Amino acid sequence: MVDLRQQVPEGRYGRTAGRSAGGSADAEARTDRRLKITGGVLGVLMLALIGWIGISYISGQDVSGELIKWKAVSDRAVEVHLEVRKDAGAEGVCTLRARAEDGSEVGRKQVEFPSGSSRIDRVSTMRVTDRATTAELVGCEKR
Repeated sequence: MVDLRQQVPEGRYGRTAGRSAGGSADAEARTDRRLKITGGVLGVLMLALIGWIGISYISGQDVSGELIKWKAVSDRAVEVHLEVRKDAGAEGVCTLRARAEDGSEVGRKQVEFPSGSSRIDRVSTMRVTDRATTAELVGCEKR
């Protein structure tokens, strides 16, 4: 009967299970251990970096807003319902933009929010130069 197990050429495919060259198995084990430790340390450092970036991004946003809904009330005006969350003592401003069907900007407005409340729900009317097909919140920032 033919033996189906074949021996690979020595040194051609890296280490093999049956290698018994004195000391080389110990060197490979040390190399494996170093690689595992290095990979673990780099993995932990990467997770720490991602966490640090996430926390600094979240804590850096003093004023955040959300466009709840919008409605084109005429060819020259758009009503925008905006919800803003901020620190009670902070003043903020949010920038709104309206666009026409072709994507051109037809209106822009900055809505200011005084200090005193941490959550503000407001409907604001924005004048536009042409019929708006969409309205969007560009961004909010602390004053």
